[in-house]
Amino acid sequence: MTATPRQAETVRVWDPIVRIGHWVIVIGFFTAYLSGDELPGIHTWAGYVVAGTVLVRVIWGLVGTRHARFSSFVTGPRGFFRYIKGLFAKKADRHLGHNPAGAAMIIALLIALTGTTVSGMALLAAEEGRGPLTGMIASQDSGATAQAGISGGDEAFGDRDEHRGDGYEEDDDDTHDGGSGETLENLHSAFTYLTLALVALHILGVIASSLMHRENLVRAMITGRKRKSD
Repeated sequence: MTATPRQAETVRVWDPIVRIGHWVIVIGFFTAYLSGDELPGIHTWAGYVVAGTVLVRVIWGLVGTRHARFSSFVTGPRGFFRYIKGLFAKKADRHLGHNPAGAAMIIALLIALTGTTVSGMALLAAEEGRGPLTGMIASQDSGATAQAGISGGDEAFGDRDEHRGDGYEEDDDDTHDGGSGETLENLHSAFTYLTLALVALHILGVIASSLMHRENLVRAMITGRKRKSD
């Protein structure tokens, strides 16, 4: 079978797992971000989708196809800075797979997304006693139940605390400070905004590399094909 001109000048680089995983993460992350507190069910399940896809991508980065494996594109700081310097000088070398800047961004995004999803699951466990981390993190609900049991036990002895002569009044805030939940919420927010910042940098990098090397990297992540040579 004779190859068409388009087939002859391009080569398949990104396999379906890389491409589908990329867009699933994009859709899942922004679905979770935009749903937020208003649609907690959608927010939670979108987070699970992102977490599962990140896990698949990490595994595929170890055992997958040539250009999907981390060993084929991850370089040290020297390669990263050399590429960035060449990009500003408009002399950056073209890479068939991920360039060094793209490789660094992939690792950074995977770490940030892992932090976002794990902290989200930890927050769900702490606040609602649900999710895969429930057995590892004590929930505020269980603490409230235990406190209610203690209060109920005190009532069996009458209302003596209410009539103590020292003016003592029990402060609910002393027993429910929400410290762990607040910490996890702040951590979840920090990872979320870190991911958003990395996404913005990633988009700028894709635009810069596309212009530099005269190829549409977004289309390549859809079709899986890139120009074989300059």
